[in-house]
Amino acid sequence: MKPISFRGNSLDDLRQFPLNARREAGYQIDRVQNGLEPSDWKPMNGVGQGVKEIRIREASGAFRVIYLAKLEGAVHVLHCFQKKTEKTAEADIELARKRYKSLMGEQR
Repeated sequence: MKPISFRGNSLDDLRQFPLNARREAGYQIDRVQNGLEPSDWKPMNGVGQGVKEIRIREASGAFRVIYLAKLEGAVHVLHCFQKKTEKTAEADIELARKRYKSLMGEQR
């Protein structure tokens, strides 16, 4: 099982999710740690190569966990947020992209 590395304040953001969304996110991240795909996800190539987004739908809204699992050492959670509009906000994509670039710089 791969450990989890929360980048920036992504763990604090995840803790702000409502209880059911938080539990679902934990379950889906556990799947990724064990080499499985999340139940509902999509690639986020605009953030970086190999980056994926876990999609969680819950009574209080839509929640997202953007992560990178292709590196050997850990599952890197780049950003967690509640989606407010149909299209993911550019600020959320940009924050995840910034954390991805920082992570890749550390890998060199």
